[in-house]
Amino acid sequence: MSKGSIVGNIAQDLGLDLKRLTYGKARIFTEDSMEYIELNKEKGVLLIKEKIDREALCAKMIPCALHLQMILENPMELYTITVEIKDINDNAPFFQTEEISFEISESAVTGARFALERAIDVDVGTNGLQSYLLKPTDHFVLELQNLAGGDKSIEMVLQKPLDREKQERFTLLLTANDGGEPMLSGSVKIHVIILDANDNAPVFNQKLYRATLSENAVKGTKLITVSASDVDEGSNGKVTYYMSKTLDSLLDLFTVDQYSGEIVLNGQVDFEKSNNYQLEIQARDQGGLSDSCKVVIVVMDVNDNTPSINILSMSSSVSEMSKIGTVVAMMKVNDPDSDVNGQVHCTISDKIPFSITSPSNSIFSLRTEQELDRERDAEYNITVMCSDEGVPSLSSSASLRLQISDVNDNAPVFEKGIYEAFVVENNTPGLSIFTVKASDVDSNQNARVSYILEDSTFNGVSVSSYVSVSVDSGVINAVRSFDFEQLKDFHFRVKAQDGGSPSLSSNVTVTIKIQDQNDNAPQVLYPVQTGGSLVAEIVPRSADVGYLVTKVVAVDVDSGQNAWLSYKLQKATDRALFEVDPQNGEIRTVRQVTDKDAVKQKLTVVVEDNGQPSRSAVVNINVAVADSFPEVLSEFTDFTHSKEYNDNLTFYLVLALAAVSFLFITCVVVIISVKIYRWRQSRIFYHSNLPVIPYYPPGYTDTGVPGTLPHMYNYDVCMTTNSRNSDCKYSTLGGQSVLVVDPSFTETMQRDMKEQILLEESDSPQLQKPPNNDWRMPPNQRPGPSGQHRFHTLQQRWTPYEKSRAGPRPEEAGAGAVGGTGPWPNPPTEAEQLQALMAAANANEATATLGPRYNAQYVPDYRQNVYIPGSTATLTANPQQQQMPQQALPPPQALPPTEAPKAAPTPASKKKVTKKDKK
Repeated sequence: MSKGSIVGNIAQDLGLDLKRLTYGKARIFTEDSMEYIELNKEKGVLLIKEKIDREALCAKMIPCALHLQMILENPMELYTITVEIKDINDNAPFFQTEEISFEISESAVTGARFALERAIDVDVGTNGLQSYLLKPTDHFVLELQNLAGGDKSIEMVLQKPLDREKQERFTLLLTANDGGEPMLSGSVKIHVIILDANDNAPVFNQKLYRATLSENAVKGTKLITVSASDVDEGSNGKVTYYMSKTLDSLLDLFTVDQYSGEIVLNGQVDFEKSNNYQLEIQARDQGGLSDSCKVVIVVMDVNDNTPSINILSMSSSVSEMSKIGTVVAMMKVNDPDSDVNGQVHCTISDKIPFSITSPSNSIFSLRTEQELDRERDAEYNITVMCSDEGVPSLSSSASLRLQISDVNDNAPVFEKGIYEAFVVENNTPGLSIFTVKASDVDSNQNARVSYILEDSTFNGVSVSSYVSVSVDSGVINAVRSFDFEQLKDFHFRVKAQDGGSPSLSSNVTVTIKIQDQNDNAPQVLYPVQTGGSLVAEIVPRSADVGYLVTKVVAVDVDSGQNAWLSYKLQKATDRALFEVDPQNGEIRTVRQVTDKDAVKQKLTVVVEDNGQPSRSAVVNINVAVADSFPEVLSEFTDFTHSKEYNDNLTFYLVLALAAVSFLFITCVVVIISVKIYRWRQSRIFYHSNLPVIPYYPPGYTDTGVPGTLPHMYNYDVCMTTNSRNSDCKYSTLGGQSVLVVDPSFTETMQRDMKEQILLEESDSPQLQKPPNNDWRMPPNQRPGPSGQHRFHTLQQRWTPYEKSRAGPRPEEAGAGAVGGTGPWPNPPTEAEQLQALMAAANANEATATLGPRYNAQYVPDYRQNVYIPGSTATLTANPQQQQMPQQALPPPQALPPTEAPKAAPTPASKKKVTKKDKK
């Protein structure tokens, strides 16, 4: 139907007035068909807006309809309209191809079927495709076969044998007709070519072909070309090539060109899977005759495989105390390549405490190389890199995750070195004061910290009676209520102990400081209150303004602002007469005292502190305004008789003063007694007849002539048991008092006269020559003693002067040489004098010889006389005990350097050594 054609009268069909369509604003609504149908409201009819093609709108759908809605307003109404599209025969059947070709062998048998293409007709119903017609029908007839869904297939059936020699080709016409009026049709030409019969098979030029292939060859690589020939003509002589389907796995790797016989790589070959392939190629002609040949393809290896790493065994964790060389993982590394391409070596990072070794060809072990520390690194992600020897080298890696198990090797550490906490006094027992916190870098049970209060005392009381510590949390709780006036602060130690085995611990000092509260009221010290009344203060009637009546003295045992006191006059007989200074508590007159003022005045003063809340004390003061004491007595008779003094307080003050005085006098008496005792002991030292032991360090006089010495030695020895109060006296040689000692000395030195002379001589001032640099030489390079005798122990004895000879000078002697008997140019140093004193004090009490460990080589010689106090040794009168058998002094070179002896500890030597060592 053309555009504008009437589809139907909608107003009439619905029984609607045309005016209703107008004022109701009738309109057509549809989702997809608005372009085909429209409404004429003036006539109330539906018109065709655009020409409709049923085949384009519905294709094969039956029925084909448009669904519309008409909407009216005032009131709102909705009507549904369905417009059905009816088909007409406006499409003829047609074939998709213009021509069809068949090549049929002349040997085809009768009854052979050949499928034909079906025709298409977009119309439906009787207007659709109805029948087929084939012309001519000399050799072929047409047969229709019903298919599922109502369709039909058409086949061309050979009903008469073909003869190529009679007719080489012919053409058929296939026509399709529909059932419309008028009937429409479509046709297609069928060309049939008669083929010659095939009586010769193809033949390959070779039965076996060979080719080589690299395993990394890309897809499409040409390998080899096979060739076969057929002596037939035409299609019977045309050969095509196929690969045998018996080897299905090779069909994806290789292809053969159907017409040229060229074999091409179609996939990826792998030398490690197969190093050669065998293909079977067939050559066939159009008649189905064929021939076959074999193709052998050899694969060449390349380095295309990375080493594969397989973990044979691995420890998930290792102790941080493991020994160096502990195996933590075993790996097997395999490279399927051949020759050098399959040789593998493995490495790991250098920054981890592990190393990798290869105990066998393909086995690798991971071992610890350094000591482990879980607190430094609790986990290691180890990457093992394995590479082969190919060119280029290929490598692969494996990641190993190793946990370091903890060992209790770290003690807990407190957050602070010293803790300080504050608590307000009068606290409730059990109050949480503070929390100490310690951390342990170990893990799990080894890091579980327990807190223990170390047992100690403070002011004679166990600290556990003051505070307690929570074992798990470290919270410090008060055990008792604290009083700031009794305890200002205290400290204790808390130990943090981990849960390891054995456990480790550390401790910290905690200081608790008590903070003051205003829990004490002021106490009035003056005026002293006895029995509720106070002593009266006298104010003369001639007192001027500002006269100081008295002063209220009060104290508060609290501290800080809780102890700041203020004074206020609460009550007074005459408020206009007195006032109280709020700062110092002084009570003064405000005005001039007159005769009219009452004699008896009573004041009430309140003392308050500055705490929150404040506390106070009240004191009552009786003031007498009078010029004479009898007048006061007459007014305060009842007061004086009732007043009681606090005698106990006065008694305690007097007792304390007496005790302090007694202690002072006792200390003075003790000090004076000690001084007198020491003085008397020093005098006894000078007059004592105690036996002494002489020590004979040779003394020399400086004559100025080298090598010439006097034949006598000067000794000045004084020893007492009270060596601490005696001093060493020194005097130069050639003095008035000398002690001559010769080998026949058999008498003791216990004469009071000689000791008195020695004491007198020691008091005379003598000059001492300063030492020279020879004293700073090693012992083996110093000049030795000379004289009539030379004192020796087992190593060295006194020898006659005639047999001793001066040794070489220190500058002439070689290293390690012992000096001879040359003279001493200067006196010894103080340290060397001390060594001689120590050696003398260690002498044997029974003999005059020194101990076997003593070497006279190291004893310094002196130019001055020496007193050796504190020794109890005595000199025997037996010459054999005094003097060892004499023997010649060995050559200086033969004397081995002997270590200086250590003096035995005596009361005198201990003190001397200590003081000298300190210097």
